[in-house]
Amino acid sequence: MAERALKTVETDVLRIGYIEHGPGSGWPVILSHGFPYDVHSFDEVAAILVRAGARVIVPYARGFGPTRFVSDDLMRSGQQAARGRDIVQLADALGLERPILGGFDWGGNASCVAAALWPERISGLVSYAGYDVIDVSRQRHPAAPSLERICWYQHLFQTERGRECLRENRRDLCRILWAEWSPGWQFDDATFAQSATSFDNPDFVEIVIHCYRHIFGLEAGDPALQLLEDRLAQKPTVKAPTVTIDGSADPLKPGGTAAHAAMFVGLHEHRVVDAGHNLPQQAPQAFADAVIKVREWQ
Repeated sequence: MAERALKTVETDVLRIGYIEHGPGSGWPVILSHGFPYDVHSFDEVAAILVRAGARVIVPYARGFGPTRFVSDDLMRSGQQAARGRDIVQLADALGLERPILGGFDWGGNASCVAAALWPERISGLVSYAGYDVIDVSRQRHPAAPSLERICWYQHLFQTERGRECLRENRRDLCRILWAEWSPGWQFDDATFAQSATSFDNPDFVEIVIHCYRHIFGLEAGDPALQLLEDRLAQKPTVKAPTVTIDGSADPLKPGGTAAHAAMFVGLHEHRVVDAGHNLPQQAPQAFADAVIKVREWQ
């Protein structure tokens, strides 16, 4: 296991908890987890990258683990512009010079947002599931029925019944999602439990519910972020060197994302790995290899 320490750093919005792996002199990488996961998704990835000379920062996303808002007055927004900006502000607060970003699920979305909106601030990207900037206007229309069935949790979260279900049954609900999304991954109770403690964050429910209601266009975002959301609606391309990855067993991404290639206008390589949705934890070597490939392009 890589040398690691739990630390915090403050931005104008958040007091971000993060795990730091490796020496401060290493080449910088920020790895961002998704919902409903946490920093432990990257434990093995980080260990591999530290052996390759990296300094790896793995933040707890807003609403997870020890990360807290600096004020009770701030909107508990889960929208993509907020989460992408969090990554850039984290890098600034830590004095990281053009880190490589990597992520999956919410973390892949946030990393793509950061790469698309602030290309001068990063040196490369590893994105699970291709160009993962959410097209909110498209989300107002249905996907194929088979995918709508997989996304049952998103529909549940549009209702107050769904908010109550998540609040009262967050561990049971999230464990179901782990099992459904990574059908070939045989995780044990202890593996789930070490991440599930992150769901006890007092803002977890509000952030998750807002995220999925905003995605569906049914709840307004933070007015301070509207200009960023407007830019994202224009589908900005990613200029940074990028490796995109699909998990061939991921039911959330049927058919994969190879068709997203046109959205990456710099160096780009697409890979397919025999894994499910939580690919970094199921296939850590594959995710680490992608980060190392981006590093080699620098």
